[in-house]
Amino acid sequence: MKAIAIRQYGGPEVVEYTELPDPKVGPDSVLVRVKAAGVNPVDWKVRQGYLDGIIDAHFPLIMGWDLAGVVQAVGGGVTEFRPGDEVIGYVRKDTVEHGTYAELVAAPVRTLARKPAALDWAQAGGLPLAGLTAYQSLVKALGVQAGETVLVHAAAGGVGVLAVQIARALGARVIGTASERNHAFLRSLGAEPVAYGDGLADRVRALAPDGVDAALDLVGGDAVEVSATLVEDPARIASVADYGVVAKGGHYVWARPDTADLTELARLADAGQLTVPVASTFPLAQAASAQALNAEGRTRGKIVLLVD
Repeated sequence: MKAIAIRQYGGPEVVEYTELPDPKVGPDSVLVRVKAAGVNPVDWKVRQGYLDGIIDAHFPLIMGWDLAGVVQAVGGGVTEFRPGDEVIGYVRKDTVEHGTYAELVAAPVRTLARKPAALDWAQAGGLPLAGLTAYQSLVKALGVQAGETVLVHAAAGGVGVLAVQIARALGARVIGTASERNHAFLRSLGAEPVAYGDGLADRVRALAPDGVDAALDLVGGDAVEVSATLVEDPARIASVADYGVVAKGGHYVWARPDTADLTELARLADAGQLTVPVASTFPLAQAASAQALNAEGRTRGKIVLLVD
């Protein structure tokens, strides 16, 4: 099969479009022919070796954790899926080696759910990791309820656009930080935009004089500090970018594969409450360019590799 792999840590120059053996399919896994694979910041961070202290890596290492595709074969113990089923998956395993930047992926059933019919392949491929990060932050870490006001930092990014829509689907009011060029876009998603930077807390209080009920940090920097001045209970602050939030009484979120959560994201998409804005698509062979664009951190929505 064709795949994007690295044989050592490094910059874009170590990325190879190469031929590797087809994956073996274990008893609780299915073989997926990949149609699209989302590109996430963690992908190039793995490539650079930034996660080597917490996750074992084996080379050659196929990058990527997101996929959307079609089941080709199932393991002996699998009853959940059949060949021909269309699926999405956040295929994060305990080590990094057999990722999703490939024509074929052996995915444990615990990492998969059925693809929402409302999303095309590119949108579906960009949903799993970003969607789970947003959903698990808002629902499981912050417990957002209808009628509450939520502040989302970096609301126009790959996770942010999904967090805005999920919070709105929960019945919450959303205030989102973004550059001014993205304000109209955020309004179209139902958020009230504010510019980030100096004076952010004052701009939020102009919209919500009593502060906000919960805050989600997707960017790092001083977002947790600013959030602490706006949220009464520090336990209602979550961050995916600043582990220091834990010492302040908040939650650090690292998305987990979860079939039930993926299924709920798919339900929201099919109900018309969640879409995945795709900023750019690249063919699989151009994964290095896709990662370089992702690393710039200025795209609105998701970057996706089209595999088949």
